[in-house]
Amino acid sequence: MLTKRIIPCFDVLDGRVVKHVGFLHDRRDAGDPVELAKVYCDEGADELVLLDISASEEGRLATYRVVEEVAAKTNIPLTVGGGVNAVEDVRNLLLSGADKVSMNTGAVKNPSLIKEAAQRFGEQCIVVAIDANLNETMGEYEVMIKGGKVGTGMDVIAWAHKAEKLGAGEILLTSFRQDGTRDGFDLTLTKNVAGAVNIPVIASGGAGRKEHFYDVLTEGQADAALAASVFHFAETRIQDVKAHCRSRGVPVRWIYQ
Repeated sequence: MLTKRIIPCFDVLDGRVVKHVGFLHDRRDAGDPVELAKVYCDEGADELVLLDISASEEGRLATYRVVEEVAAKTNIPLTVGGGVNAVEDVRNLLLSGADKVSMNTGAVKNPSLIKEAAQRFGEQCIVVAIDANLNETMGEYEVMIKGGKVGTGMDVIAWAHKAEKLGAGEILLTSFRQDGTRDGFDLTLTKNVAGAVNIPVIASGGAGRKEHFYDVLTEGQADAALAASVFHFAETRIQDVKAHCRSRGVPVRWIYQ
């Protein structure tokens, strides 16, 4: 049985880890990404995700220096995203130390980017990030871009299907309305996407307690659960999340200390 993964996420702005509520509000400084990465490795994180949250809006690529420094201090897989618009962007991030590259806005605007990058570097390197928000007018979850600021009119399930067919190796699924609330993951959204594709789905947005991770890995059928502020501000630790999940029968990678 494949183990479920617990993944800390760094939203990086100007070289610092920050956290917002619902992508947009109440920014808080959470520290230095390199130091946090080292802590999470020691605590048993399965992977790390680093997202340069203003890169896409500002039309630039994630900062290489931060990627290089984090990669040099860690020994677990590192996924990097932010402003990825071309195959060469993927190449440059991989050369900087990323193991996987996440693409969101660039993939929506140019879906062939997924296929071209997967063919050149392998599907295992390509993560398609989907920021989803419930659109009452559409009556379904809508794909958002530009850091959650712009709606696309695209259905999340349809886009996840297409991304998989084009060569995405994973889906990083974030619930816009849950992000930063710490009220729990969007189980309905996650379950619907996980049930519609045959590639791993990483659930993101809403973690506040260790119980929330268990819920999304079981009821939500996610392959991995990603969180930021709940770890950054020491509200719970990765070891505690894994111990809770393990005690309730969820297979997780265990580190004995």
